[in-house]
Amino acid sequence: MSIKKIFSIEYDFHASPQLLFQYLSTPSGLSEWFADNVNSRGESYTFIWDDSEEIALLLQKKNNDKVKFQWQNDEDEDQEYYFEFKIQVDEITKDVSLIITDFSEEDELEESKMLWDNLVSDLKQVLGAS
Repeated sequence: MSIKKIFSIEYDFHASPQLLFQYLSTPSGLSEWFADNVNSRGESYTFIWDDSEEIALLLQKKNNDKVKFQWQNDEDEDQEYYFEFKIQVDEITKDVSLIITDFSEEDELEESKMLWDNLVSDLKQVLGAS
């Protein structure tokens, strides 16, 4: 069993926190950039890519601020791992940032960051905020 390392990446956005939050917290918003399709039943979200399906539990949702999910798989040791989207607005400049926190195997860290870079690039295109 290997231990995953936590990492965070920050991205600047030219979009309102309210609009950005819709794309981070709703099945329809997430299916625009994160997965091919997303369905939810209460706190359980099903993410679908091509022919694979992953289920995540919504752990935390704070309007226009943050969304936190935890993948639900059969491995008990993975229960401590999560991924989180946090929207941060600079008090003075009102610049909007998205901070993504996730976990990765140490030898897959660069790949994980590149995956997020690509996903966020898609999100910016959907928002017209690139």
